[in-house]
Amino acid sequence: MICQRRESSSWCGRTERLRTTLVSVGLALAGRAGARMTDAFKVPVSRNTLLRLIASLPDPATTAPRVVGVDEYAQRNGRIYGTVLVDVETRRPVDLLADREADTFAAWLAKRPGIEIVCRDRAPFFAEGATRGAPQALQVADRWHLWHNLGEAAEKCVYRHRSCLRPTPEQPEGPREEPEPAPSSPWPTGHRFAERTRAKHATIHALLTAGHSKRSVARQLGMTLNTILRFSRATTPEEMFTGQWQNRATRLDAYKPYLDQRWQEGCTNAWKLWEEIKEQGYPRGYASVRDYVGRNLRGKPQSVGPRPPSARAVTRWLLTHPDALPEGDRLQLETVLANCPELTALSEHTRSFGRMVAHLQGDQLPAWIEAATSTTDLPSLRHFAQHLERDLDAVIAGLTLPWNSGVVEGHVNRIKMLKRQMFGRAGFELLRKRVLLA
Repeated sequence: MICQRRESSSWCGRTERLRTTLVSVGLALAGRAGARMTDAFKVPVSRNTLLRLIASLPDPATTAPRVVGVDEYAQRNGRIYGTVLVDVETRRPVDLLADREADTFAAWLAKRPGIEIVCRDRAPFFAEGATRGAPQALQVADRWHLWHNLGEAAEKCVYRHRSCLRPTPEQPEGPREEPEPAPSSPWPTGHRFAERTRAKHATIHALLTAGHSKRSVARQLGMTLNTILRFSRATTPEEMFTGQWQNRATRLDAYKPYLDQRWQEGCTNAWKLWEEIKEQGYPRGYASVRDYVGRNLRGKPQSVGPRPPSARAVTRWLLTHPDALPEGDRLQLETVLANCPELTALSEHTRSFGRMVAHLQGDQLPAWIEAATSTTDLPSLRHFAQHLERDLDAVIAGLTLPWNSGVVEGHVNRIKMLKRQMFGRAGFELLRKRVLLA
């Protein structure tokens, strides 16, 4: 570093070698960490100086890519998203856009007529932007996203046929014993309202038995005469348990048989039960399910036997190549499929789609969609197939050509690391410099 002292101010200049070193440190480590590194080099500068050096750098000279990959990244998760564009052939980022709108993406493509292939996921704004901005380019849907979407649809199908996951228990030989009748009281022991009502009923009947009149009992207990009359007519306190809300129809009633069945199968997590019926269309919140479980199911005996596999585990078995399944998982899957023809059909559709993905057999996709849409007992799979028809050309290209968006996903992950490293200083312009130059 060269420094000269003047009368009114000090002037310092950096050699080109030092400036290049500081720029390299700033691009690699950003502000705070970079400033600590310059201390180790014995040329200390502030974190703001490093960031100013990065911001002053010109954009790198790049040629228009022939194969471009596009994906979104989060500037503020859930609120603000941008777009990252990568040259798939050189595996280098070529630009960052401040939003993920179709108009912005289309304008960027229109300035680069040499683009021949656009690799993307199935987001509608990227599909629309590619169609308008580069009508000459071939759009390729990413295979990983297709497989991931199939897995989500398969898991919903398995949840729908959750009862098939538990093997049917063998019926014991000999006379069948009748179960003991359930108690007639709708209010269990320990319920606050029930205990209060039982205490009032016992007190009122004790006073009446001792010879007090009903009006006298009403004055002593501070109750109305009509209340004393109702308690006196009830021979047992259970006759008073006629709460208005208890017999009123609720939206949970249609799902109570399913909750009872899942409880018998071993699922005792109220939150998990609520998530399952929410997938089936239950419109209310968690509190109703929690109250029903605590009031009606908690303490109820469960069926004896091994716990059935979860729907997610069965889905994982369906999405795994049969030769890669451990022996124990393979036997459990065979048991599940033997009990449910719908899941057997799901297994066949899933594995045929997997062969298309693994061997790039996109020409078989129309036949697969036709077979999947004809399955009435697997609505989630049918909806997945119908969505593929809306983007059919890009999906067929994704299942036929070797191009994919894997390198773009890698740069999205790298952007997350850069944002964490910059400790809140990752504004768009500064972040764009680091992504393109680092």
